[in-house]
Amino acid sequence: MRANFIFSEVWIGLRRNLTMTIAVVITVAVGMAMLGVGLMINAQVGLIRGYWDDKVEVSVFLCTKGSAVQTCNGKAITQAQTNKLQEHLKGTPGVKEVFYEDQASAYENFKAAFASNEALVKATKVEDMPTSFRIKVADPNNYASVIQAIQGQPGVSQVTDQKQLVGPFFQMLDKLAYYALAVAIILVLAAALLIGNTVRLSAFNRRRETGIMRLVGASNLYIQLPFIMEGVIAGLIGGVFAAVILIVTKVMLFEELGRFVGGPTAQLGWDTVAQTITFTMIIGVVICVLASFVTLRRYLRV
Repeated sequence: MRANFIFSEVWIGLRRNLTMTIAVVITVAVGMAMLGVGLMINAQVGLIRGYWDDKVEVSVFLCTKGSAVQTCNGKAITQAQTNKLQEHLKGTPGVKEVFYEDQASAYENFKAAFASNEALVKATKVEDMPTSFRIKVADPNNYASVIQAIQGQPGVSQVTDQKQLVGPFFQMLDKLAYYALAVAIILVLAAALLIGNTVRLSAFNRRRETGIMRLVGASNLYIQLPFIMEGVIAGLIGGVFAAVILIVTKVMLFEELGRFVGGPTAQLGWDTVAQTITFTMIIGVVICVLASFVTLRRYLRV
C-alpha cells in the first residue's frame, strides 16, 4: 500500500511538472553526453598515443650531390661516411634500432605514399630520392638528446622527428577533451538547478498533502521519497538518451578517427564505451538525488 502511494505521488509530480521534467531530462542527457564524449576523447587520445609511440621514428636524411644544404657543400655522402655514421647512430644512447633506406626503397615508399598523385610520381625519379637512416628511439618522449647527437655529423643533410607532425594533432584533441569536459560541468550544474526547481515546484504544489502526511506521523524520508524518485527517474531517462548519443558518437566519429590516424589497436573499444555510459548514468542519477535532497531540506519544511 505504501509503495502504491509513493508511485502514485511520483506519477502526479511528473505529470504536474511535465515541461520542467522534460527540461531536466534534456539537460541531463546533453550534460552526461558531453561528459561521456570528453572521457571517450581522453581514452581515444591515449590509444592513439600508444599506437604512434611505437611507430614514430627519427629520420636522418643524407647529403646528395648538388644539395643546397650548407652542411653538405653540394657533395654527396661517401660510403665511408655512411658506414661511420651508421656506427655512430647505433652507439648513440637512447637509440633502439637503426634502418638504412637506399634510393630504391625510398622511391617505393614515395610511390606508395603518393599513389593518388600520378603526375607527381611520374615526374619523380629514383635519383631524386635521398638516402636516409630511420631510427627507433627507446623512449619516444625523450628524442631530443638523440637528435642533438646526430645533428652536425658529416654527411647529414637534415634530421626530422615524425612526432613533430602528429604533436599538433594530439594537442588539438587534448584541447577538445578539456573543452568538452568544461561544457559538461556547466551543463551538469544547470541540470542540478533545474532539478532543484522542479522538486521545489512539486513540493509547493503538494504542500497540503505533505502537511497532512506530517500530521498523521509520516517520517521525513517517507515524505521526501516521492520527490527524490522523480529526480532519479528524470536522471535515468536522461542517462538513457545520453547513452544513445554516446553510441552514435562512437560509431560515427571515433571509429572513423581510429581508422584515419591509426590501426586496429587505436580503435576505441566497446568496453570503454560501456564503462563510460555506466559512469555517466551513475553520475546523472547521483546528481539528481543530491539536488532533490538538498532542495527538499531547504524548501520542504518537514
